[in-house]
Amino acid sequence: MTLRTLLQAAPARANELFAKLAETSDGAVKTRERLFAELKSELEQHARLEEEHLFPVLSRNPETRELATEAKRENKELRANLAELDAMPKGDAGFAERLAALQKAFSQHARDERKELLPAVRRALSDEEMQGVTQRMEAGIAEAEQSRQDEAEERRMRARQEREQAEREAREAEERDQAVAEAARSRAEGERRLREQASQLAETALRPMAATARAMDDAVRQASGGRRAEMPAMALTRMFMWPWMSALEAATAPARHGEAGPEEVIQLGEEVLDVGKRTENRGTARIRRYIVENPVEREVTLRSERVVVERRRPVQDQVTGEILTELTLEVMETEEVPVIEKRQRLREEIIVRTERSERTEMVRDTLRRDEVEIEQPKGRRKAR
Repeated sequence: MTLRTLLQAAPARANELFAKLAETSDGAVKTRERLFAELKSELEQHARLEEEHLFPVLSRNPETRELATEAKRENKELRANLAELDAMPKGDAGFAERLAALQKAFSQHARDERKELLPAVRRALSDEEMQGVTQRMEAGIAEAEQSRQDEAEERRMRARQEREQAEREAREAEERDQAVAEAARSRAEGERRLREQASQLAETALRPMAATARAMDDAVRQASGGRRAEMPAMALTRMFMWPWMSALEAATAPARHGEAGPEEVIQLGEEVLDVGKRTENRGTARIRRYIVENPVEREVTLRSERVVVERRRPVQDQVTGEILTELTLEVMETEEVPVIEKRQRLREEIIVRTERSERTEMVRDTLRRDEVEIEQPKGRRKAR
């Protein structure tokens, strides 16, 4: 790559970004911010490479020192304009006008470099010096490009880590909620079972006591001719069994109106609906990146310089310079040839993520429970 091609590559990329920015509307704030960030990076890199590698060489040469000073001043103004536009809201109506003024100033700067700076550089520098400057600038461009790629990769990695962290926290929160709900269900089920067991134990313990109490009451009635007298045995029973006597009296209360026989307990049960959740695989989305080749064409204007030798008669024969001495004059002929380069740039980003949504679904099922039907004799009606 020649120095001319190298210095003209940055203005070409900048003009593309200027054109894309000019096509955006005031509402496309995000697009403007992204494109302006790329434009600012491109222009600052171009100015930095010139100031680091080209201007020091030009400043040492008396013929190009003034051009280098003027170019430094233009780069300073360019940075100031970029800073003003960077601080300006991208949705502002005056952003497009300031951008157009910046593009006009940069285009003039690029023309000055092409028409004045580059010819002066060719005259002032040797081929070896130009080649050295070109190589150093190429290395700086490659380093900056690698740095941009590393930053982009770091941003993508950071975004991926944030997404994974958010998903992991969401899963952990969901698992915690499920664990809390499961623990609450288990605790409720345990309490229910304990209550049932306690009820069964109480019924089992009270059944023989109630039978004993009824037998003792029968014996008392028979001995007293139907009178309700408390025997010493019953008093002894009440003395030792006073904590359960209220339950016994409640259990034997119907016996005051009639004789009660042995009891049978029929337990009635029912089913309870517990709805859980499980995760099922609904398929896999596959995103494949592949390469396509498209033929492109681009016109380029090439210049050539050839040596023209003319002979003419002098207007007057008065000698004004040195003559009658040997003199050798070398004039170089030049010709521009197209140089094709390919560079990689980020065209688009495909964001792949999973989105979690919630829905409420009605679950229907049939639950069973026990019912009891009581059929009494002597024409009495049935009871449920």
